[in-house]
This record gives sequence, structure tokens and C-alpha cells, in this order.
Amino acid sequence: MSTAVFASRGKTPRAIPGLAPALGFTILYLSLIVLIPLAGVFFKSSGLGVFGIWNVITTPRVFAALKLSFGAAFIAALINVVFGSIVAWIFVRYTFPGKRLFDAFIDLPFALPTAVAGIALTALYSPNGWIGSILEPLGIKIAYTQLGVIVAMTFIGLPFIVRTVEPVLREVERDLEEAAATLGAWRWQTVSRVIAPAVLPAVVTGFALSFARAVGEYGSVIFIAGNFPSVSEIAPLLIIIKLEEFDYRGATAIAATMLVISFLLLLTINLLQAWARRR
Repeated sequence: MSTAVFASRGKTPRAIPGLAPALGFTILYLSLIVLIPLAGVFFKSSGLGVFGIWNVITTPRVFAALKLSFGAAFIAALINVVFGSIVAWIFVRYTFPGKRLFDAFIDLPFALPTAVAGIALTALYSPNGWIGSILEPLGIKIAYTQLGVIVAMTFIGLPFIVRTVEPVLREVERDLEEAAATLGAWRWQTVSRVIAPAVLPAVVTGFALSFARAVGEYGSVIFIAGNFPSVSEIAPLLIIIKLEEFDYRGATAIAATMLVISFLLLLTINLLQAWARRR
């Protein structure tokens, strides 16, 4: 059918037809993979009622685990924002020996099984490990503490920042930087007023991905955390413990709480990202 016929009918021709079937397939796929399993979590926990869920999550042990999971994930994501952006900048703007090798190392947390990462971090930061043996005499203990949880979450979240910011930095035209320098801008002014606004949405996206990955991390954290109740015990581990105790409603109550908090935080981050793009 010609474009004129579409125009006469008030329709805009599309290169790829079939919007309705594609949309229906997308909704069906997301429902089967995401929405229905999440709805099952809320349905299972609803048997406790609002006050029952509140009683579960306000117990000292559960509250401490939730606080550690979200607090450590937030701190780890902030650390990755700073150093991950610097790493992305180095990879984009500089050439040095072994660049491709170091670039491949960034993706290791993606490829490594989480248990392997946890064992490796524990071996490094334990009191008799290579790094832990140096820090222990200085009064800095990482393994089996909350600091170890942050280290593990930082390790698994770094690639999300680097791989999100790196393509955006490549698209930033160097002509703008040269123009700013020609007009008398200092290096810091060029970074803050020319480069930072361009990469800010990507940084926010990387932060959200790193934070979301760290909140649900299990394998790499439990080895280095020590899993002391109310001290270094994360919420995903507590869910596993309650499942092993056949306390299914308690486990789903913690899971539902994590889902709600994560959704609200990610929604806020997405709104900030949309605001940054409009700016």
C-alpha cells in the first residue's frame, strides 16, 4: 500500500509492521518472566497481613540485615560512581601498554561465578591474606565485617558504571573541550560544565544498575561477610535461612519488603535521570 493511501487514512507508515502482536508478546513475556513471579511473592506474604509483615521486618535481626544490604549497596554504588567514572575516562581518553588487557579485567565480575569471587576476596582480605595481613596491624579489618560486605558489593558493581559511562564519553566531542579551553575555561570548568552534564544521565543509570546488583548479591558476599547475626548478615542470606527453617511467609515478607524498597529507590533514580536528561 502506498504512502499516499496511508496519509489519506491519517496513518503514519512504519518500516516494521505488527505493533499490536509485538506489544502483546512483550507484555506476555514480561508477565511470565517478571510480573507473575513477583506477584507470587506478594501473594504468599499477604497471608501474614500488614501487621504481620511489619512484625517480621522490625525484628532486630531482620531490620539489621535490611539496613546492611541497602546501606552497603548504596555506599558501594557511590564508590563505583567516582572510581568507575575515572576508569572509564582513562580507557576512553588515554592509550597505554596493556590497555586491552585491563579493559578485559573490568568484565571479570560478570564472568566469574559469585562464589569464586567471594572466595578470592576472602583469601585477599582475611587476616592472613595478602592485603588483610598488611591492614590488620594498622587496625583495619575487612574480612568478616560490614566493610567486607561493601568491598564485595563494590567489586561486583564496578562493571556497570564503567560500561555505562564509557560509550557516552566516547560520544562527547573533543571540539567542545577545545572550544572551552580556547574561551579561557579552566580544566575543572571544562569537566564540570561541558563533560559532566553530558555524562550525568549515564552515571545515574550506572549507579542504579550497580545499586540494584549489589542489593541482591549473595554468593560473593556471604564468604567475606562472616554472616554474624545483626552485624554482617545480609538480607538475601536471611531469606535463605528462613526458607531452610520452613518459615516461608517470613522469607516472602522479607523478599516483598526488599522488592518494595528497591522499586521505590529505582523509581526515584529513574525520575532523577529523566530530570537530568531534560536539563
